Amino acid sequence: MGRRALIDQEELRRLAGQGWSNAELAARFGVSESGILQAKRAAGLSRPMLDHSRAIPWKLRRAHNQSGPATNLRNLSSVAQGRAIPSEKLNTALRWAERLVSGGLDVAYDPEEGFTEIPAPPAGSLVGALLAEAREILEAGRD
Repeated sequence: MGRRALIDQEELRRLAGQGWSNAELAARFGVSESGILQAKRAAGLSRPMLDHSRAIPWKLRRAHNQSGPATNLRNLSSVAQGRAIPSEKLNTALRWAERLVSGGLDVAYDPEEGFTEIPAPPAGSLVGALLAEAREILEAGRD
């Protein structure tokens, strides 16, 4: 088992703040780029990972991972978690979700068929809830 490298967090903050790349930092501290990413997380220098499991509660097949519905769900989830995304991606996701909600629709997923539009359940739709959360964050940002 290898020894744990000691990375001075203050120096890491200073160098990262100067724009050093992960490769440059890894060479400077004598660790792998993965080690730098771990050190950045420990030092609070990296953004927290987003969790899209509520927006995409299914295990997607690779072929469906980059489909329109999956992308739109991830983009709405990102906004709902406070992450800014490019306006064209935001507008596409909002238009898609608004079309579904106004039509009383939701999405379902089947590993063989991919995403399909279905009637929204009476208790509320996944897309509707996600759209509401994203809109709430967007409205709060305008205040």
